[in-house]
Amino acid sequence: MRRVFRTFAVPVAVLALADSTGAVERSPRPALRPPATEAAQETGRMTQGDFEAWLAAYRARAPGRGIAPDTLASAFAGVRFDPAIVAKDRNQAEFTKMIWTYLDTAVSEARVAAGRRAVTANRALLDRIEADYAVPAEIVAAIWGLESAYGAVRGDTYTIGALATLAYDERRGPFFAHQLEVALKILQAGEVTPERMTGSWAGAMGHTQFLPTSYIVHAVDYDGDGRCDIWGDDPADALASTAAFLKSAGWVAGQPWGLEVTLPEGFDHALAGHPTKKLPTEWAALGVTDTAGNAVPDHGPASVILPGGWEGAAFMIFDNFAALERYNPADAYVIAVGHLADRIAGGETIRHGWPRRHQAPVLAERIEIQQRLTESGFTTQGVDGRIGPDTIDAIRAWQKARGEIPDGFATLELLDMLRVDGP
Repeated sequence: MRRVFRTFAVPVAVLALADSTGAVERSPRPALRPPATEAAQETGRMTQGDFEAWLAAYRARAPGRGIAPDTLASAFAGVRFDPAIVAKDRNQAEFTKMIWTYLDTAVSEARVAAGRRAVTANRALLDRIEADYAVPAEIVAAIWGLESAYGAVRGDTYTIGALATLAYDERRGPFFAHQLEVALKILQAGEVTPERMTGSWAGAMGHTQFLPTSYIVHAVDYDGDGRCDIWGDDPADALASTAAFLKSAGWVAGQPWGLEVTLPEGFDHALAGHPTKKLPTEWAALGVTDTAGNAVPDHGPASVILPGGWEGAAFMIFDNFAALERYNPADAYVIAVGHLADRIAGGETIRHGWPRRHQAPVLAERIEIQQRLTESGFTTQGVDGRIGPDTIDAIRAWQKARGEIPDGFATLELLDMLRVDGP
């Protein structure tokens, strides 16, 4: 097994990233339905002419970063600004849908059945990967299923064009400029041709959607053909590279990602959330059980999370949840990977229901929630419309101060209460 680009000092990058520190201009507060058009307005301010000027400046700097002129010429041939990519960046499903809506698709019966067929068809390969990296075959298969429908939908967007568009966009420009530079060096090293370097709108590539920096750090030549080919029909290199990623991220052999639990009546919901960790025996002393009513086995310190609020399913999560977060930081994604893996292995569906009456707040409403919380003294550490850990913590603190159940769940009902309270 061969790793590539050992001489490059680059940080490990996750596949789909949600930074929560960017500032956004304030939106008007009244009448936030129908769905907001901020993304369309932002992309409308970006022009092809400005993009071409940005690209010319980038190409002028690139040789100083070790990228040859002929690489630049072939890589950037025909590249244009794509406003649809920027719009998708503002509305990633993991961060914009309610958890149940996301799981309905991510862990559908069809995807579970396809996953079982994929594991059966690739049993020898997945068993060998599990033996080498101590990451369960079903976890690797679940990521494969979510990222490319088990290799069937690897994406046909030209990676250089996608990364150039996102590097030109101001929201996460420096991050994607770095990804673009690394992608150009992958091309320059001959690992893939421009024609084959395709993937998602976000610049992630191959069967399990690696960003360029993840490829450089974790890609392995598992089939021994001299190349780390995550793009081709043979999934061996991509699946092994995914297991290598998770092992590097701290995957603990023999530990579950998490499991669904039942909370007792009168449970203190302020204890829920990633920051609070207790041993399963300590949770059991508080009345937390698995869905069969038994104490959860001791897999180490764990948190209890409520992705659908206090009315929805609860999960006890372990350190392997954090390892999966390195792949994608959205709780919805990690739960989907874990639950899909469990279902592929023969596990049951989520037992507790979801409060499906709630409609997901649109971008402008999520921004307003963050603004109003911050103005009320409950800072979300940035206003970007992404409901991440900082926003959830701020919601909890606000709910606790009001005497509400502190579940940290962002809903339209929450927004209505924030509007009534002011400031």
